[in-house]
Amino acid sequence: MFWTVTTMLLILSLIIATYAEINVRHTFKKFSQIDNRYGYTAEEIARKILDSMNLYDVEIEKINGNLTDHYDPKAKVLRLSESVYGSTSMAAIGVAAHEAGHAIQHAKNYMPLEVRNNFFPIAKLGSNLSYPLIFLGLILGSSGTVLINLGIVFFTMAVLFQVITLPVEFNASNRAIALLQSNALFSEEDIKPAQKVLRAAALTYVAATLVSILQLIRLILIGKRKK
Repeated sequence: MFWTVTTMLLILSLIIATYAEINVRHTFKKFSQIDNRYGYTAEEIARKILDSMNLYDVEIEKINGNLTDHYDPKAKVLRLSESVYGSTSMAAIGVAAHEAGHAIQHAKNYMPLEVRNNFFPIAKLGSNLSYPLIFLGLILGSSGTVLINLGIVFFTMAVLFQVITLPVEFNASNRAIALLQSNALFSEEDIKPAQKVLRAAALTYVAATLVSILQLIRLILIGKRKK
């Protein structure tokens, strides 16, 4: 019964993660076929948004990969993937605007973003150490209980990071849509494809958080089993 429960949690985690990943890629591919009526590229829109907020010092770079877009707060660089940078699709524009939203969060010292950035080293440490400690504890048997519990504590840090990330990502998407509207770049109807892509992207963060929580429950059950 015990291993049935833990196995089901693992399978459920894989299903949630896989669905979210497939959904966001399918949605992006679907709306990548819809170009904006003015011929703007995603890079141009990102630049317009940044400049409208006086963020002239934030650079925009093209990077390899598909949907590898991100904002680097240390370098003050907004990096757009090959599938987004030069695209005129509303899907790509939604992604670019979202990353510009992160740059604005950084400039305005958005509190949840500050908390997430400060917590990141702790979460990374927790993610790196949790499984090795738990694995070693399982090998040692009853004498490894302390290591298992310590590994669970470290993994909890990684889960907390996922939870903290949620409001940051949702806020960046909300900023993106609001900025596209307030700058009169597009009509509400034009923006709908971008909104759908951003919703699908948000689902991946929700899914990642759920997966982490399910994994934490699974590890706690394994830890109790070894006591």
